[in-house]
Amino acid sequence: QVQLVESGGGLVQAGGSLRLSCAASGSAFTINAMAWYRQGPEKQREFLASITSSSYGRTNYADSVKGRFTISIDNAKKSVYLQMNSLKPEDTAVYSCKIVCDYGTYWGQGTQVTVSS
Repeated sequence: QVQLVESGGGLVQAGGSLRLSCAASGSAFTINAMAWYRQGPEKQREFLASITSSSYGRTNYADSVKGRFTISIDNAKKSVYLQMNSLKPEDTAVYSCKIVCDYGTYWGQGTQVTVSS
């Protein structure tokens, strides 16, 4: 079993920045990849970014956040981060992380990000 805990959400003005963190814990497991998603009010869950745990950390971004958001991983801490810059009101959502490991796929509970205009 793997648990994920997100942190770093909050209220920010448009144009501001936030850094989200997601820490994984549990019995010994091997991370294959981690990713961030979000779900805005009355919207479907949206993929934002993913990163592999390999030494070169291959990344993939949704077009909606490319150039504004940066995903990174700390394999030693079993954590993934999402640096969000130039935030817009439409970025308001619950942000969740996902881990793909040798035990399967797990999701965190999410952290709220609210961007005011």
